[in-house]
Amino acid sequence: MTDRAREVDVTASRRVAKVMDDAFVVPGTRVGVGLDALVGLVPGIGDALGSALSGVVVRDAIRARVPMVVLARMGLNLLLDAVLGLVPGVGDLLDVAHRANRKNLRLLLREVERQPLREPPSVAYVAGAVALMLVPVVAGVAATVLGTWLLWRLLT
Repeated sequence: MTDRAREVDVTASRRVAKVMDDAFVVPGTRVGVGLDALVGLVPGIGDALGSALSGVVVRDAIRARVPMVVLARMGLNLLLDAVLGLVPGVGDLLDVAHRANRKNLRLLLREVERQPLREPPSVAYVAGAVALMLVPVVAGVAATVLGTWLLWRLLT
């Protein structure tokens, strides 16, 4: 175990990934379903809540100072998750297959095990990390607003 692994507590990230992607197993299968797919069914708040909770793994990655390319990949996973959530019903089934939180946890753990803690982050790193963390949250909010608007149009 490296110095970084001792300094960065990934307990919250492990819990979020488990709850969001694999909270329970569908009986008779080996398919895990998590809160991400279930809250996505709630119009208006589901995708925004899912995006906000998914930010915990990215936050831990920033604290671990993983390389920017890994943060970008994590952001892309969350962005894809938010875009999939735009499709009512089908998007939630795709959430079960995509498992962005599990993928991001794997990326974080790989980097934590791979390299020792780097020097303090530069201003550019912090700015880029904050931007990468905000993109999925903004996408989740946009998906929520769009979903609510479409539902309203459908009902009225």
